[in-house]
Amino acid sequence: MSDELRRRIEGWAKVAPDALEARRDEVLRDVAALRAALNRGAVRAASRDGSGRWSVHEWVKRGILLGFKLGRIADYSINESFRYYDKDAWPLRAFTDADGVRVVPGGTSVRDGCFVGRGVVIMPPAYVNVGAHVGEGTMIDSHALVGSCAQVGARCHVSAGAQVGGVLEPVGAMPVIVEDEVLVGGNCGVYEGAIVRERAILASGVILTGSTPVYDVVRERVYRKTPDAPLEIPAGAVVVPGSRRITSGPGKHWGLSVSTPVIVKYRDEKTDLSAKLEELLR
Repeated sequence: MSDELRRRIEGWAKVAPDALEARRDEVLRDVAALRAALNRGAVRAASRDGSGRWSVHEWVKRGILLGFKLGRIADYSINESFRYYDKDAWPLRAFTDADGVRVVPGGTSVRDGCFVGRGVVIMPPAYVNVGAHVGEGTMIDSHALVGSCAQVGARCHVSAGAQVGGVLEPVGAMPVIVEDEVLVGGNCGVYEGAIVRERAILASGVILTGSTPVYDVVRERVYRKTPDAPLEIPAGAVVVPGSRRITSGPGKHWGLSVSTPVIVKYRDEKTDLSAKLEELLR
């Protein structure tokens, strides 16, 4: 099924806009099939192979973009006081009790076309965008975002105010990856296709972007995004907000520094005990 769906989506992506509109109903049937496959977890915007390498599935992103291109604005208002409008190709996800997902009342939205595993808890208000993948047993806390096509593993905690940025365009760009059992602390931001490997801990306020070097004082290394690879945080790393001095120009003269994440340790038994305390709340 996925191979045939991929072939059709890739074919539609090559069609001129006017011709695409003329066959809108056919295209949207394939977009609906993609939406259902994303919900099941049968297809993903990115996946990991046996060696641990992540790859982008560009055809999935192309299918999502087709839905936005051909979808029409629909009225999803609750009543006259709460008015909402969005593209009808990507409505809100309709969970049932059989899904085993807790969506606590209070302003949370989850788009259709994303996988949300059993045992996931979403505290209000939070937002999970199209193409995202949220693994079993993960908690998405209040005011947190899981962006379009972001991949969040199993048994993670995305804490209050954290932003797991999505990357829908360009289609070849790696989305943000958060592997299994990662703790993303409050008010963290993970952007621009960064990969946080399994069991890492991002302390509150850590910001990871493509332009930010990460200093590992344990292994005496500096991690950066390169033209060929995204920024990666090693498995089990404990990352805290830090700073580095400006070494030239007025910044040096004024004694200024800029923020940068610092790896201060790797997970041990004490760290694991602290990270597991939040399980009591589920």
